[in-house]
Amino acid sequence: MAILSVNLNVVSAEESLFSGAIESLQITGSEGELGIMPGHAPLLTSLKPGMARIVKKGGNEEVIYLSGGMLEVQPNHVTVLADIAVRGDDLDEQAALEAKERAEKHLNDQGNDIDYAEAASELARAVAQLRVIQATSKK
Repeated sequence: MAILSVNLNVVSAEESLFSGAIESLQITGSEGELGIMPGHAPLLTSLKPGMARIVKKGGNEEVIYLSGGMLEVQPNHVTVLADIAVRGDDLDEQAALEAKERAEKHLNDQGNDIDYAEAASELARAVAQLRVIQATSKK
C-alpha cells in the first residue's frame, strides 16, 4: 500500500510555522531544488534562502520564506529547521525591494571597502523573499 502523506514540521528559532500531514514539499537545498514526497529516501542537507512550497494533505498549498537552515527527511517525518522563516503572506514587498536595491548598490560600488560575501548574501535573501511574495500572490 502506498504512503499518501508524510508529517512535516517547519520551525525557526522564534516559532513553529507549520506542523501537519503533507502530500509534497518543494524546497531549495544547498545543491538545488528538492521535491520531497511520501516515501522519499532519508536525507540531511543545508538549505539556501528560498521558498518552501507545501502541499498539505487535501491539496491546499502554503508558501513559506526560509533564509536558510537544515532539512532532515526520515521515512515518515520531515523537519525543516530554519534560521528565519516567514509565511509568504506576512512578507513586506517594499522592504524586500529596498533590501534588493541596497544589496545591488553595495555590489556595484567599486570605491568603498565592502564585504562582497555579505552583500551577495543580502541580495540572495531579498530575491528569495520577492520570489515567495510573487508565488503567494499567484494563489
